[in-house]
Amino acid sequence: MSALEALRQFDGELLWRRLSHLDLLEMWGTGMKGVLSLVMLTLLIALTGGALKTLWEVRLLIDHSSEVVLRQVIVNTLMLLALVEVFKTTVTYFREGRVKVTFIVDTILVVMLTELISQWFKGGDWHPLTVLLGILVILSVVRVMAVRWSPTIGTRSHDAVPGDL
Repeated sequence: MSALEALRQFDGELLWRRLSHLDLLEMWGTGMKGVLSLVMLTLLIALTGGALKTLWEVRLLIDHSSEVVLRQVIVNTLMLLALVEVFKTTVTYFREGRVKVTFIVDTILVVMLTELISQWFKGGDWHPLTVLLGILVILSVVRVMAVRWSPTIGTRSHDAVPGDL
């Protein structure tokens, strides 16, 4: 066996030993932390930009009707709150490795409320408003059920903590 072949075999064996000791779960965790860090950075930049944009729109009170400007500020603020909920959900997943159903439902509720209010402000058809309102009612019921019968709190209804609602 030549020295070159022995070197190739050694490198292959060394590589195989390193791969056999590689922890895929650790790699997954490190990769997820990296991706979630980028997501959180993106959300923080979006929140900062949205807050600055909303603040900038207040200057429109000078030139435009206060009703129009304040409607836009309200819708922008609600969208920022939706981003805060998404950020909160991302941070929880980053810390705990799981997401609570209540966080997901809260995020959807805030987004749906934003959409309902913006549709209402547009003065459009009542059909989309009633559909959105129906979805909000269903999500509210799901939210209450998720808190009341949460596996972390207890399975009986009197074990639920009313402060979590």
